[in-house]
Amino acid sequence: MATKPSNHNLNVFRKPLALFSQTPMTGFYRDGYCRTGPEDGGNHAIAALLTKEFLDFSASRGNNLRQVPGLKEGCKWCLCTARWKEAMEAAKGAEDKVVPKVFLHATDESALKNGLSMEVLKKYAAEPEAAGGGGSLEGKVPITPGTKGGIAKETH
Repeated sequence: MATKPSNHNLNVFRKPLALFSQTPMTGFYRDGYCRTGPEDGGNHAIAALLTKEFLDFSASRGNNLRQVPGLKEGCKWCLCTARWKEAMEAAKGAEDKVVPKVFLHATDESALKNGLSMEVLKKYAAEPEAAGGGGSLEGKVPITPGTKGGIAKETH
């Protein structure tokens, strides 16, 4: 399991990282959070809404995410920072659906240390996040991993 204490992860606004998805259970640690730690060589920090175009793109790069049980277009999923950036660089414009929309309140701050800027993340932020960071986090509990878990075995 993780060697980094889970309650120390912050989002790109330097606030407590928000739970992203438990259906399907996402995150490198399969606890619903896009948190990263020393075991996560792919930096699964980007909280994104999967599109058909991104799934096709990722499969064309050797990582067929459709093989993950229950994962399909429209699912919320923690993506590798490098793969998301690769899709962004291949896009034919900001509205190209190859680039999944990002949920900033659930994106780990480590994405900013792995080649992405806040400006770029905001450009692809899911609404209404583009304006204000996903609303208030007041009353939300910092990361508390679920009982399910195990490290993701995806390629990147």
